[in-house]
Amino acid sequence: MSQGTLFIVSAPSGAGKTSLVRELIESLDGIQVSVSHTTRAKREGEVDGVNYHFTNVAEFEAMITRGEFFEYAKVFDNYYGTSRQAVEVLLAAGQDVILEIDWQGAQQVRTQMPDAVSIFILPPSRNELERRLASRGTDEHAVIARRMRDAVSEMSHYHEYDYLVVNDDFTTALQELQSLVISRRLSLPVMSERHAPLLAALLSQAPTVE
Repeated sequence: MSQGTLFIVSAPSGAGKTSLVRELIESLDGIQVSVSHTTRAKREGEVDGVNYHFTNVAEFEAMITRGEFFEYAKVFDNYYGTSRQAVEVLLAAGQDVILEIDWQGAQQVRTQMPDAVSIFILPPSRNELERRLASRGTDEHAVIARRMRDAVSEMSHYHEYDYLVVNDDFTTALQELQSLVISRRLSLPVMSERHAPLLAALLSQAPTVE
């Protein structure tokens, strides 16, 4: 069985990353999101083990000490991390895996897995990004202003990624993400491993007909 591909997807808050990734995994077979651990509080409607593995700071830091994270970072005063074992098991089973992580986590993953495919999602403009953040209606102005500053900091690392997707029109952005996953699956190294028996049969010398 061929090894799955690890996809890194990053974006500033409000760029639409979560919605795009959710639609992506619903539209394609053989790809799923790795469920991260976090120390932030569970929000209304979130389910432990589905949205995140929710834990406390002491346990998270103990997991860091034990080397159990594939990557981890501190964002908005909270820890976020990805279980190393969970990712490796899925990849070995031939599953493509998406890591929804920030630029700090992406740097850690690229160091360990240079073959990972990294994608950065951008909003169409700063005004639209601020509008999206404000339209949530869950944060005060000071929080939105802070998130805007953090978004600019996050976006400054776009050049570290392999691909850029601008989420202006949702359908177009989704199609672009789908194309990136499919093109990776059709790449020579992946196809050569996946279809080794077929290639061997196609290139074998046919018996001479007498």
